[in-house]
Amino acid sequence: MKFYGEYPSLRLRRNRKSSWARRLVEENNISVNDLILPIFVTEGKNKIEEIKSMPGIYRYSIDRINNIVNKASKLKIPLVAIFPNTPKSKKNIIGSEALNENNLVCRAIRKIKKNNPEIGVMADVALDPYTSHGHDGIINKKQVLNDETIEVLSKQAILQAEMGCDVIAPSDMMDGRVGIIRKSLDKNNFKDVQILSYSAKYASSFYGPFRNAIGSKQKNKINKKTYQMNYRNSEEAIREVALDIKEGADFVMIKPGLPYLDIIKTVKENFKIPVFVYQVSGEYSMIKNGIKTGILDNESIIESLISFKRSGASAIVTYFALDIAKKI
Repeated sequence: MKFYGEYPSLRLRRNRKSSWARRLVEENNISVNDLILPIFVTEGKNKIEEIKSMPGIYRYSIDRINNIVNKASKLKIPLVAIFPNTPKSKKNIIGSEALNENNLVCRAIRKIKKNNPEIGVMADVALDPYTSHGHDGIINKKQVLNDETIEVLSKQAILQAEMGCDVIAPSDMMDGRVGIIRKSLDKNNFKDVQILSYSAKYASSFYGPFRNAIGSKQKNKINKKTYQMNYRNSEEAIREVALDIKEGADFVMIKPGLPYLDIIKTVKENFKIPVFVYQVSGEYSMIKNGIKTGILDNESIIESLISFKRSGASAIVTYFALDIAKKI
């Protein structure tokens, strides 16, 4: 890179001397169009319950879900993502509740699209909210079974599309799932339903609060590292993304966010496709607790989100979405 100018004729601090000057030369910023709001749903009536491991984040019963969706809609947040806290009584080893048209996600989709048809709705395709063992697929004694799992995921995707879901988001990390889901959607006349693939989902320590929120803590010796990516790898992410694009993904997701800015940047530079990032529960709780204790201040929220945009992210799934949308 060729550098033009030299000190003292060139003084870069001149462009930082005042608020108006700094704003004029800003290279990256956040708009409401960059935000995706995650929403947790739970069984019961008239329930809004705080998630202890995620300060300020709540689970909503279906009859109260529009409390938060209405706020998102008024703020012009384009997309909400639904995550269920499935009761233990409805979980089993094969996650059959995932294919129940009256499960939490399906009811939430119908409720949202009836009352707020203008807002986009995204739902994960994975079995971990529904399995008694907490894994993302069908298991035997030794492993999560890839091909058997994607057959179920394909049916789950069709069901969600039938309910009115706009964006199907396979988050399971099974090989070949994007292709079979795309073919199934097209075959069933859902050609306009989009796929947001969790293409580079790492086996991370930052998911703990989320697993508490949906009750999907792992309960056997099979390791999620056998299907989620090794956080030591970057080239593998390129291969995963390339395969998902070839199979029909409309967008790709990098998850988690802050520890993987290099992956966001590399994917964006190599593929001209919208790249989404998930600022996961552990990142959220870390920042919130830092602010609470005075180690961080509120600007750390915007700083973290700008880092995603600077790296090339097109959109950000963040639990800060409502707070940020109110300020911008």
